[in-house]
Amino acid sequence: MARPPWSTRRLIYTGLGLGLAPRAPGTFGTLLGLPLFWLLSGLAWPLYLAAVALVSGLGLWAAGQAERELGVHDAPEVVIDEVAGYLVTMFLSPATPLALAFGFVFFRLFDILKPWPVSWADQKVPGPPGVMLDDGLAGLYAWLAMFLVRPYVC
Repeated sequence: MARPPWSTRRLIYTGLGLGLAPRAPGTFGTLLGLPLFWLLSGLAWPLYLAAVALVSGLGLWAAGQAERELGVHDAPEVVIDEVAGYLVTMFLSPATPLALAFGFVFFRLFDILKPWPVSWADQKVPGPPGVMLDDGLAGLYAWLAMFLVRPYVC
């Protein structure tokens, strides 16, 4: 039987289809993090972290589903990890247009450049944990960059 073109798991791992962009799917997938952060930004920080953990857990599940369905580890269309990484980046940041933009640029920069240990996680950690961990670590680098510039731009 043919697989349906869309399923809940595919909507999740492709970031509502943004990961299907023909170029820069990770960048397009990260865009989903902006409205999601805006929705979560009013939460107290423990609840915000719980929401990030929930998105990350959903990402672990969805990345596993994608790996089985597509037969590829960390396929380009899997962008739920970028969404979770962006949410890590924005922890304790205000929901201002400038903060959202700086967080977006910082996250994409660290996700693309992959400084150690992001590169280690990307290359050495197998399966869904590897898909999620490198973006979580890139999000931590970007969070630190946000922390450093926040007094000047936010």
